[in-house]
Amino acid sequence: MILDRLDRAERWQALHPRFKKAFDFLRQGAWEGLSPGRYPVEGDLVYALVGDDQGRGREASPLEAHREYIDIQYVVAGDEWIGWHAADEQLRIRDAYDPARDIMFFNDLPASWVRIPPGCFALLFPEDAHAPLAGAGRVRKVVLKIKASVTKCTSE
Repeated sequence: MILDRLDRAERWQALHPRFKKAFDFLRQGAWEGLSPGRYPVEGDLVYALVGDDQGRGREASPLEAHREYIDIQYVVAGDEWIGWHAADEQLRIRDAYDPARDIMFFNDLPASWVRIPPGCFALLFPEDAHAPLAGAGRVRKVVLKIKASVTKCTSE
């Protein structure tokens, strides 16, 4: 998991070839004025989930993990807290992996809690189990979903 401000996102773009497009979407404010929902950025390779949700508190925010997508969770407004735990450890599965939704849930508690202030993002890889919306009050957030795998092109 990486936590940083959006104005410093450029340093993380080299980690994945689709990160630049995702961070550009955030920096350019393409999400401003959008209602909650799903919006394509680059088809199913990069898409945005705009949310305006009520925080659930720590007790009601289970750990989740994804296999196919990397999350960039950008907080626009509100008091967002997210729990974190390494997903490669022996976590106890609560709900088995659902490939249609690219999500699974765990019974374990997060190893740590991190506040994500407005203007900041959490970059979460498939190895990062996380418990979002663990704060209180309304949270406006944009979650960029980036397909983790990269297909190599070859010319012969």
